[in-house]
Amino acid sequence: MAKYFNTSVTCDPEKHYMVDTTNKMKVFERLIDIGNYFTINRARQFGKSTSLNWIYNNLSDRYLVIPISFETTDKANWLSTKTFYDYFCENLATTECGCQAVNNYWAKAKSFEVIDFKCFSLKIVEFCESIGKNVVLTIDEVDKSLDNELFLNFLSMLRNLYLERERTKKYNSTFWSVILAGVYDIKSMKIKTRPEEDHKYNSPWNVAADYKLDMAFNPQEISTMLVDYENENHIGFDIKEISEEIFKYTSGYPVLVSGVCKEIDENLDRDWTKDGVLQAAKNIIAKKTNLSENMTNNLALYPKLKAFIRAVLMENLVVSMDVNNPTMDFANMFSIIKANKDGKVEIHNLIFQQILINYFISENTLNAFYDKVGAKAYLTKQGDLNMPLIINRFKDLVSKKHDKEDEFLEREGRFMFICFLKPIINGTGFYYSEPENDDGSRMDLVITYNHKEYVVELKIWHGTEYELSGRDQLSEYLETRNLEEGYLVTFSFLKEKVVQEKPEWIEHNGKRIYEAVI
Repeated sequence: MAKYFNTSVTCDPEKHYMVDTTNKMKVFERLIDIGNYFTINRARQFGKSTSLNWIYNNLSDRYLVIPISFETTDKANWLSTKTFYDYFCENLATTECGCQAVNNYWAKAKSFEVIDFKCFSLKIVEFCESIGKNVVLTIDEVDKSLDNELFLNFLSMLRNLYLERERTKKYNSTFWSVILAGVYDIKSMKIKTRPEEDHKYNSPWNVAADYKLDMAFNPQEISTMLVDYENENHIGFDIKEISEEIFKYTSGYPVLVSGVCKEIDENLDRDWTKDGVLQAAKNIIAKKTNLSENMTNNLALYPKLKAFIRAVLMENLVVSMDVNNPTMDFANMFSIIKANKDGKVEIHNLIFQQILINYFISENTLNAFYDKVGAKAYLTKQGDLNMPLIINRFKDLVSKKHDKEDEFLEREGRFMFICFLKPIINGTGFYYSEPENDDGSRMDLVITYNHKEYVVELKIWHGTEYELSGRDQLSEYLETRNLEEGYLVTFSFLKEKVVQEKPEWIEHNGKRIYEAVI
């Protein structure tokens, strides 16, 4: 059977093209080898289930790996300790762990009269001592059970067995390692255990080991999947270049990496070029996927999260990553944001950035910035963007709006420019923002349209000296992108300040810069 790029179920190396994650998985292997309990907390479709699958496939020769999940909609399983115990027994009696002794033991154990978790724990001790091999228990989809008191009591029981094991040195008296996989951080999340209670911190899993592992793929890792693909299909493309281009748009988010490859392979006539990667990214942005729907639903559910993401993306808020801040921790847990090389918060990847921009634009009430003239009016005869015309038209619209609204906020200027730009390039172009100063005082908007790239620097007026430094910064940035022309848009809403009347081209450090003050 021919392999394909997978974006839905758990990846299988025999069926799917996969990134070689052996080095990443060695982190989990070491934790298991030393008998640690730990969690795999990552956002949706970030490789959690695939990691559990790797553990089962690669460590079953040394350990008895038992994979289970508490994903159930049957409320009867959660009525009492006895019903939960029966559900646990059924899980292990039917698990496909390759050991009939496990299935047989727990099928018989279901008849055991369990009245509390002490009785429950005795059966686990009996099982682990009788099986003759260190047992690793993996539990997937734990998020669906975290609001349940019985499940929390179950985790507490496993914790107590672990602590007793460490005290007595009887290492076969309970599970050698237990791995929980889910989005939420079980060690620190607020959990509501009874309807009449407020949410409170509960730590039934404070024995979990900490570890550092970036599960996003880097370009070198992405290339391992493309090498496998190329060896089978013999397309003849630059694997290194395309791996780096895929990383540019996805920042290595696993399902997005596979998604881009899937689009190219199945829907874009195997166009393994930079243009193909760009078109694949645009196709993903245009779709309503489980990932995008989950992200925007979380913004709708959590107003503080929504306000924070909007400030980072649309208002150019620059702030250091601090996971002790609940809102930042939430956004980081969902992988909406990440820390850049300087430790500052940024949207996780360009695809997310574009999805979120579209989300916020769809909610905006700035109808005056949707130009009814039409996109074609802003194109040259060659089909390129007429950026000076776009900037001039935008300046006129802002001036009219500001004359009517004295309380207009400077921070909305950038958002309005993006609102104005989007329908002009929609469906053909691509754009993303890059904060350039630690204080958020300037932002570069990079636009790709008709195989050409445009850089527009958006900044707030802070005086003539600052304006000159802005020209220096823009010209330097243009040099890094091998561009000869750029655009500098400065927002200045000072009532008594006389600013540049008309936009104009200037020469600066060997670059042509179209400068406009709004």
